[in-house]
This record gives sequence, C-alpha cells and structure tokens, in this order.
Amino acid sequence: MNIKNPLIECRADPQAFLHSDGYYYFTASVPEYDRIEIRRSQSIQGLAQPERVTTVWHKPDSGPYSELIWAPEIHFVDGKWVIYFAAAPNREIKDGAFQHRMYALTCSASNPMESPWQFSGQIDSGIDSFCLDATVFKHNRIWYYLWAQKSPTEAGNSCLYIASMSDCVTLSSAPIMISKPEFDWETQGFLVNEGPAVIKHNGKIFVSYSASATDERYCMGLLSIDTKADLLDAKQWQKSPSSVFSSDSEQQVFGPGHNSFTTSIDGSTDYIIYHARNYTGIQGDPLWDPNRHTCVQKLNWDDQGMPIFGSPLASFKA
Repeated sequence: MNIKNPLIECRADPQAFLHSDGYYYFTASVPEYDRIEIRRSQSIQGLAQPERVTTVWHKPDSGPYSELIWAPEIHFVDGKWVIYFAAAPNREIKDGAFQHRMYALTCSASNPMESPWQFSGQIDSGIDSFCLDATVFKHNRIWYYLWAQKSPTEAGNSCLYIASMSDCVTLSSAPIMISKPEFDWETQGFLVNEGPAVIKHNGKIFVSYSASATDERYCMGLLSIDTKADLLDAKQWQKSPSSVFSSDSEQQVFGPGHNSFTTSIDGSTDYIIYHARNYTGIQGDPLWDPNRHTCVQKLNWDDQGMPIFGSPLASFKA
C-alpha cells in the first residue's frame, strides 16, 4: 500500500474504523467545528478520495451542545452504530476552561451512510466538568468507555478515565482515573492527557494518548495493562515515562497526536492514524489554526510485543 502524507488535509482528531462489511469508516474534527461527517472507502488510501462523504449531524443554533464540535469517533456497539463527540454551549471560556461535555449519536441501520442518525443525549461520566475525546472498546464481553476529563482533585486541564458500560450510551461503573499529566513532556503549555486510542497485542492492551499544548509541543504517551488484569484497577495500568511519538523537524512534521489505530483488510498490518502540521509559525491560538492534517503510517512491534511508533513521516511506503 502506498500512501503519501498528509492523507486528508484539514482533518484533526482522525479516527478510522474497519467494519465487517469491508469498509473503512472515517470521521474527524472539521475546521469549522460545526458538524459531524463520515466517509468510507474499501482502502485506507481511498479515504483521501472516498466513495462517499456524508454529513450525519449539524450543530443546533443554541443550547448546551451548540458549539465547538470536537473529536467524533464512530463505533459499532452490539449491533448499533454510535458516534461519540464533545460539544460546548458556546465559544466563551469560563473559569479558564472550555465547557465541553460528551454526547452520542446512534444509528440502527446496517449502512450508516444512507440512514438517519439520532441524537442520543449526553454521556454522563459521573463527574460534572470539562470532558471530551471518548472512545470505546470491548474486552472479555464487556464494553469499556475511555475518555479525558478535568479532575475535581488533580491539577491540570484533563486526565484519562475508564468505566464499564451497560449499553452504548450508559456507563455502569464509577470513573477510574488511569493517567494524569505528571512528566515534563505532558505539561508543556497545558497539563493535558487526552485523545486515548486502544490497540491489543500479544496479551496486552495498549492505550496511546496525547499530551501538552496543541502546537509543536503536542506529543503522545503510552499506557499498557495485561489482558488478564482488572481494567478498572488503576494500579494495574503501566505508564511509559517518555513520549512515544513527537515532532520531527527533519521531516517537517509537528505536533503529531490524537490518533486512532486500524489494520489492513486482512488484519496482518497495524496502522496509526494521527493529525499533524507541517509548520510551527501558528498565528494565535493553535485550536483555530485549520492545518492539522490526517496522516497515516505503519505501526511496528518489537520482540517483546511493544509497539514501535518511530518518528512521524512526511511520506512513506508500506
């Protein structure tokens, strides 16, 4: 497979989901932060020129989820399509923080490109504070919800939490914090852990996440846990003390992060999909700079079964 980065321009927080129908479904934050769109293709490279792009939801003009639509993710949970996303009531920053909460859209049809989506309300995490970047995964017949949220006890903009689920929009356990910003590379500009993504390999569950400000200091860290462990026991999670993926000035790739994982159609090759910029001269707040582009590259593994992220590549051949 030949892919030249960026795969898709001006699409941040990218997520690709390979479904059993043989299609990759893709969604991401659009620069206007005003809608949720999905696209699909039968190949990763085809997402650049997809067979179809569909806007499945547009923000209302007012209300608690009427602005700053961030980081949608599409999943197939127990026979139902779900898009998780974060939204705010307005563009104002109150008490030094955005006011995002997490929400969901659902679709019961087999083809999510051609059927209506329903707004299914807020995902209540049990903590009433800024939260975003939800993802879900299934392990040992249990669905888990994984997200970023401002802690009521810890300093920082966001920490990572996990909870079990009773259905696709309801949590069934208390939120458990599994990571907080603590290392130098996690606290550049802002104290941030966000954008978790899950991949399983060789008896372990790995969670990548993003840290620090959203400019060239943005980078990725890694958590891991044994598949036989209790995922809701925070002490069982192991955290890498160093960043695993960060800017590469030689490649002119800056601020790589907020990734997802997917595989080749036959499942033999793993890929990381992430966003990055190709310059550092950002004017104003990086959040309003539209040039975070979707990039893709192969994810390798070492002999101990640990992921090798390497460096972000301007272009690659896999």
